[in-house]
Amino acid sequence: MSSSTDLEQIESRIVELVKDFVTPHADDAVAPSCKGVADAVARQAVVSSEGGKRLRALLTLDSFRTFADDAAVAADFDAVLDLACAVEVFQTGALVHDDIIDDSDLRRGKPSAHRALACGTHSDAIGHGLGIMLGDMLATSSVDIANRAARRLSHCDDVVGAFLTMHREVEIGQVLDLAVELNPLNDPEGLVDASLNVFRWKTASYTTIAPLEFGMLAAGSDAATARDHAMAIGLPLGLAFQLADDLLDVVGSSHNTGKPVGGDIREGKRTVLLADALSGANATERAELIDIWEAPSRSEEQVRQAITLFASTGAIERSHDRIHDLWNASKSVIDTLDVSDDRKELLAMACARFVPIVA
Repeated sequence: MSSSTDLEQIESRIVELVKDFVTPHADDAVAPSCKGVADAVARQAVVSSEGGKRLRALLTLDSFRTFADDAAVAADFDAVLDLACAVEVFQTGALVHDDIIDDSDLRRGKPSAHRALACGTHSDAIGHGLGIMLGDMLATSSVDIANRAARRLSHCDDVVGAFLTMHREVEIGQVLDLAVELNPLNDPEGLVDASLNVFRWKTASYTTIAPLEFGMLAAGSDAATARDHAMAIGLPLGLAFQLADDLLDVVGSSHNTGKPVGGDIREGKRTVLLADALSGANATERAELIDIWEAPSRSEEQVRQAITLFASTGAIERSHDRIHDLWNASKSVIDTLDVSDDRKELLAMACARFVPIVA
């Protein structure tokens, strides 16, 4: 099946699943005076769930196809499709919360959920609160979707356990992501280690590791084997993906990313790019970077100067090298799998979608 066909099924199914969970049912006791807000949150849940590349869902499906026999693919595809959609719904909830934490105005080129809800209610405080609850509802919805999908698969308990492990790891990752912002700027290597550690927990856990694991479990792999393979392939791939995403923040465009260029710099986020720039900078450049990041806010001129320093200190080139090395690590594990060459190629192509910058 082509990725475009998969995408069509993923998109339509996500809308169906999210609407069913977040829309108040006919027998729900919702006061008439509050129904308008409840309906607005339900509509925003669908809007927030629309779009995106659906890389996680596609990887779940292609992982399943890589390891399952043809009979299992035919029999269990609908259940695995719902499991793939559950990962995307979880991501949407995480992004809604991310935008609140980061005070972001845009997501995928549209107003972020809490901004849209603030506009609709004419209250920033209420919009903020509704955004938190919307993220919670989507996270809960994802568990419900995954649980119902798992009941139709032979390794039900393992699938549900893996899904809850994914939740836990991302939540730990979000804590660590905030903790990184307290890292001192005079220790670039420490900042690199801490940032890559965040990538493992916050990004790789649900972006690459879990989708690979879900596909393998659905195909009949035992839990230990699925976890080992998913970690070996998915961990370096997830790190490469986040490094590439951070790189696009400074070398991409708003049209392609749906976010303003230099958003991480504008927010003063401590990133691997910043750490590599500090390591490669001379004393004057290092002092300038530290001044920019320690300022209460950053002007557009400072954002442009930071991007210039990222290039001149070799940080951008270093990031390309890191991504390339990590991708090669994932690819080398795929090459050792005990599946046919055409299935190895299928999985490699699915993984390559995460790092088009080098793959």
